[in-house]
Amino acid sequence: MNKRFRIAVVGAGRAGMVHARNAAGAVHSAELACIVDADQEVGGRAGAELGVPVFRDLSQALSATALDGVVIAAPTFAHAELAVLAAAAGKHIFCEKPMALSLKECDAMAAAAQTAGVVLQVGFVRRFQAEFVEAKKRLEAGEIGTPMVVKSLTRGPGLPPSWAQDLRRSNGMLAEVNSHDFDCVRWLAGADIERVYTETANFKGQERGVAAPDFYDNAVVSLRFASGTIGTIDGACPADYGYDARVEVLGTEGLLVVGEVRSVPVLEVRSRGTGELPTYASWPERFEPGYRAELAGFVRAAMDGSAPAVGAADGRAAVAAVLAANRSWLEGRPVLVAEELVVA
Repeated sequence: MNKRFRIAVVGAGRAGMVHARNAAGAVHSAELACIVDADQEVGGRAGAELGVPVFRDLSQALSATALDGVVIAAPTFAHAELAVLAAAAGKHIFCEKPMALSLKECDAMAAAAQTAGVVLQVGFVRRFQAEFVEAKKRLEAGEIGTPMVVKSLTRGPGLPPSWAQDLRRSNGMLAEVNSHDFDCVRWLAGADIERVYTETANFKGQERGVAAPDFYDNAVVSLRFASGTIGTIDGACPADYGYDARVEVLGTEGLLVVGEVRSVPVLEVRSRGTGELPTYASWPERFEPGYRAELAGFVRAAMDGSAPAVGAADGRAAVAAVLAANRSWLEGRPVLVAEELVVA
């Protein structure tokens, strides 16, 4: 009988439940062992739906349940502590993006995993979504030549959770929404981000009752890569019309577009799919196969001892770029990502 890889999911919010449902029945060799959530009502609902025990904290789960791995989908400010605890118990770790709040926390997580000899994978789902994987293959094959310009956008339909509205607890939308973009452009360009310049704006926060200091709901980041490639990241949350994630790579010999393109002169999309064209209502719908594939990749790496497709160095690189982008708009200047490496 094949061994099942037993997983505890920490955090029963939206992302946590995507992973919990996948572990419960959509990923071969995985088994959902328990749910961990500090909110008894939230955890109770998740446990009842999936038929597994629920614990208030990870320490309880580690003591009471036989586990092989831990999926961390709690708020970002809790990632480092949870990962270090899981590593100390010898459990493999899947950590949702963003990896942590600071480079110091990223380094502590990576060191704990290395010391324990466990896998640490970061949840950049686009690396597992079929169309993004295909784009990477074509770029590596040189089908459009050398990347000159890389553009990536992510727009979320609703306000982030209240804790994520606070820059001090989340690093803001650039981390919570656009971490995917920072990782994706670096991956597709095949080069580290070297310099950023960020502009932000707050169009909807006040009317929706957001009181957190330095809140922004729109951002555009200009990028320069170590290879000479240039690019942009465009973020908005709430965008209201739906969930939107697209990438464009302009090469010396052609153009590669990831995401749907329609040849229409004017397009208006509104109200999550009720406009002229249907849109994705949410990110779980847009990346449903990718989430299954990334959890399967984590289980596979943990069970056979291979390196994860997205490791601590990738998570750290995205956090460094986010920190530099935040410094850029707060200080009103271009920022070298290397500056963050000095202050870390």
